Amino acid sequence: MAQDQDQCSESLLINEYYPDCPGCKVDRYKNSQRGYPFRDLIFVWIVVLSCALPILSLFPFLYFMIRDLNIAEREEDIGFYAGFVGASYMLGRALVSVFWGIVSDRYGRKPVIVIGLFTVVIFNTLFGLSLNYWMAISTRFLIGCFSGALVAIRAYATELFRDEYQALGLSTVATAWGIGLIIGPAVGGFLAQPAEKYPNIFSKNSIFGRFPYFLPCFAISVLAFVVLIISLWFPETLHKHNGNNKSNSDSVEELETISSLPDTNEKKNSKKSLFKNWPLMSSIIGYCIFSLHDMAYSEIFSLWAVSPKKLGGLGFSTEEVGVVLAISG
Repeated sequence: MAQDQDQCSESLLINEYYPDCPGCKVDRYKNSQRGYPFRDLIFVWIVVLSCALPILSLFPFLYFMIRDLNIAEREEDIGFYAGFVGASYMLGRALVSVFWGIVSDRYGRKPVIVIGLFTVVIFNTLFGLSLNYWMAISTRFLIGCFSGALVAIRAYATELFRDEYQALGLSTVATAWGIGLIIGPAVGGFLAQPAEKYPNIFSKNSIFGRFPYFLPCFAISVLAFVVLIISLWFPETLHKHNGNNKSNSDSVEELETISSLPDTNEKKNSKKSLFKNWPLMSSIIGYCIFSLHDMAYSEIFSLWAVSPKKLGGLGFSTEEVGVVLAISG
């Protein structure tokens, strides 16, 4: 009986095709696909990478940036103000991530991904051009608030690939995230203060000399802009069905037939609170603990490493901090 039901369901999936539904078009594309989906894997990879790079790219130069913005009255207070800039991104992301998940379920994955990439281009560039402390903290907060691409790309990865490649698609998300946490600090460490490090290439009177932390932000924004343009050609995976655009007039009767079959996997307690779903909550708690350690290390180590030795720091340069964070990443 279960096998007959699966075969009937598969037949319904093929026949129940809505020509104006982007999700149905993706389903047909998956059904005709053969071999490894290299193109789709690369797309998911570059989207996650471009969104992950801004997260840790600022930590190698954050201490010097706060110092140059002259917000701290004493050198010992630089770490205090730097902590708020570092936390502003994650605060914005924590406040709005659920909202972006709802938007992606209602209006589509692709618009959320496009908005997320567009805001990385705009606000990450503005962060590098920060004229004062409040501009820096506001732009980082806004990057976090509009980081919906990292929310939608996981759902996108499960819907874009055939069943046998879904695990590969999700692992690509995790891999690209990890690589972003490796490359991001390296970009921030090596490209910050270019007029001091590479005086033969960058003049002190150029925009990179007047804004010493603009170059790493600009490089990441350029990559995000390229990925943004590429993303315009990728398909939407959310199903948007309209009752008048079915391609098979018999699909309604087939749907009723399937509905009448015994369903051994009937959903129970569909309205049960998510907070009472212990497997889900335990996963979230575990993820929060590891994320706390990860971010605390990245920020606290960076501030300690670049602090002068007279204050108990290591006196590292931005390049040295970038190398350490890249290796640990």
